[in-house]
Amino acid sequence: METPQLPADWQELLGQEFQQPYFKKLTRFVAHEYAAHTCYPPKKDIFNAFSSCGANRVKVVLLGQDPYHGPGQANGLAFSVHPGMQHPPSLRNIFRELQQDLGTDYPASGDLGHWAQQGVLLLNATLSVRAQKAGSHQGQGWETFTDAVITQLSRHKKGLVFLLWGGQAKKKGRHIDEQRHTVLRAGHPSPLSANRGHWFGNAHFSKTNQILRDQGNKPIVW
Repeated sequence: METPQLPADWQELLGQEFQQPYFKKLTRFVAHEYAAHTCYPPKKDIFNAFSSCGANRVKVVLLGQDPYHGPGQANGLAFSVHPGMQHPPSLRNIFRELQQDLGTDYPASGDLGHWAQQGVLLLNATLSVRAQKAGSHQGQGWETFTDAVITQLSRHKKGLVFLLWGGQAKKKGRHIDEQRHTVLRAGHPSPLSANRGHWFGNAHFSKTNQILRDQGNKPIVW
């Protein structure tokens, strides 16, 4: 993996991270993994969350965990898959909650790029994974980098809505100034959590839009 060429607004926020020893070590690890194994998302999409949603346009931050580790699924946006791909269970539950919350139709495509274009940063805690091995790239430095992303957004922006779904995402909450931003927490949309009653009925989509409207911002067309 080469040093990422992020859009200028992200470069301004995060550029110092790329010079840190941990990030250089992470770069070597990811380069070796992609050379030696099948990994996801495709190398060109690792930083897709940032290229799809400029730092100056972020209104909502939705935190995921790992990219999907099945063939052709991950596209660099948390919970999103390429158009035409079958929807993974977590995404199906997200869409079911969306239907229930807003009364919309179940979306045909699992590509969430249109959310990103409206200012939703779809950020995974870990930005790469080895095929069929969930969590295989955890503990290598990605979490330090994504902590820095959240810290910088919390510090330099105001009035963001952070959606923390599941235990891993909730841990990231310690980097958010809740005097400046709104944090909405729920269980993870995976079947295990959802079937225990920790996901459905959270109404995060309508709540987010109401918060944005109250701030005079345009709501998200989910």
